[in-house]
Amino acid sequence: MTDSTVAVIGAGPAGLMAAEVLATAGCTVEVHEAMPSPARKLLRAGVGGLNLTHGEPPAQFLSRYGDRQPEIAPLLAGFDAAALRAWVHGLGIDTFVGSSGRVFPVGMKAAPLLRAWLQRLHGLGVRLHLRHRWLGWSGDGALRIRTADGGEQCLRPAATVLALGGASWPRLGADGAWAQWLAARGIALAPFAPANCGFDVAWSETFRTRFAGAPLKTVELQYIDAAGHRWQRRGDAVITAHGIEGGLIYALSAPLRDGLANGGRAVPTLDLLPDRSLDKVTAALAKPRGRRTHAAHWQRTLGLEGVRAGLLRERMTPELLDDAPALARRIKALPLALVAPRPLAEAISTAGGVCFGALDEQLMLRALPGTFCAGEMLDWEAPTGGYLLTACLASGRAAGLGVLAWLQQTGRRKDAPA
Repeated sequence: MTDSTVAVIGAGPAGLMAAEVLATAGCTVEVHEAMPSPARKLLRAGVGGLNLTHGEPPAQFLSRYGDRQPEIAPLLAGFDAAALRAWVHGLGIDTFVGSSGRVFPVGMKAAPLLRAWLQRLHGLGVRLHLRHRWLGWSGDGALRIRTADGGEQCLRPAATVLALGGASWPRLGADGAWAQWLAARGIALAPFAPANCGFDVAWSETFRTRFAGAPLKTVELQYIDAAGHRWQRRGDAVITAHGIEGGLIYALSAPLRDGLANGGRAVPTLDLLPDRSLDKVTAALAKPRGRRTHAAHWQRTLGLEGVRAGLLRERMTPELLDDAPALARRIKALPLALVAPRPLAEAISTAGGVCFGALDEQLMLRALPGTFCAGEMLDWEAPTGGYLLTACLASGRAAGLGVLAWLQQTGRRKDAPA
């Protein structure tokens, strides 16, 4: 390796962005990826339409990162949603803003974007080594790499960018195995936890059999955490054999998960008819039922049927059946007793990882000069909606720029970073 060779460990969005920044500045870049192909999680995210970022105002966008807003803000200052769209356009791919404010590539697919990006990186001289798994450091500080043929290399690059992902979706390459090697070097790590995840609910066998897989459209979820903060979101969910998942649940998965972890209890409520006021629901239920069954009465007066009616039955007590005000309150605030988050391997993303306190402002590990971290392996989380990908790319760019500054500072690079 030359004096300006940089090793990037991980060929996901953060690693590839760091590689692009470095190669554009003239560094020799070697990317090592454990899987047989790069950016597998990005491709998986594009199956239903690749959500690149979100078009909401910057302040609202930043608020999606919760307690990590101070750490994410400088990253987004260098590469925000508008910059991401401009970068995608530079790859020859147009974007559009959907009705929800989410930004997608025209055609919705991840594969064309990835192909164009890899072609650009190839043109910049970036070398991509597949089936090259990082195994930590040797006793004298060299990078240990298990190669595709089962052998092992020890590398001594001028600098290293670790972009190894979190610990969700291990079959796509993000298994969190790297944590043991960083912990052994004294790097502060926050425990992994599932983010953007579903939750277990103790459904009755009747409800589970009938409604597993059923979509729950346009309901409102409300949760008041231990600090008294009210979380509220409207959207869609899906009933599963284990419990409940989907965009509405993912959006509030962090406070719900933390509620279960801190107090062992999280009971949000579902408004099954968010477009109707409590008074209107009460009035509808108070109409004479005649010979109709309760289920037929709900359907006729409120349009309450299918999975919504099933949920109401699941949380029904006999005394509620003919008590219109009490039943209306239950429809507008149906308690949903969550048991546990689904396993980390099923989560869309990961909370926890390398603590920001272990990094300097350029994302270099304070305990390991010349080693930088980026992407989902850092201790932050965000809901789905383009926020995950945006911050991964922004952190990859920041790590790449940090490497350039460090190489110049240490005399390995004579020209100033761009």
